[in-house]
Amino acid sequence: MSNKRVRLAIGAVSALLCAAVLAVGPAQAGSGTVAIEIYKAGFIVGVSGGKGRLTLDGKSYNLSVGGVSLGATIGASKAELIGEAENISNPSDIQGTYTAVQAGVAAAGGTKTAQLKNSKGVVLKLRGKQIGLEFSLDLSGMQISLK
Repeated sequence: MSNKRVRLAIGAVSALLCAAVLAVGPAQAGSGTVAIEIYKAGFIVGVSGGKGRLTLDGKSYNLSVGGVSLGATIGASKAELIGEAENISNPSDIQGTYTAVQAGVAAAGGTKTAQLKNSKGVVLKLRGKQIGLEFSLDLSGMQISLK
């Protein structure tokens, strides 16, 4: 094989490899949907627990929800929330402690909205109804794990 043919072959292979690397690119995080049911009760220190479901890439995953809320918490409530999980690539990304600063009063049947984020960068944008009476002004920590 001549020098010219070898150089052309090497150039063609190099161009194909570069095109393949550019086509693959970095993995991009997607989004899914979540439905969460949370039961919360407390006086000064609130305790919450519940369950939920993550739907990601057409598959559903059961979730366990728990957490402690420190601050001024008085009352008991049940929240049924739905929304989006953003910046999520794998189901396991949803696991972790979520935080948000919130201040609010919710009366029986009140609507709540929340935006929470975990250490993996997953953002939950939730909305829904709250049943019961609770006054809450706190920094919340909610734990989500896969069942």
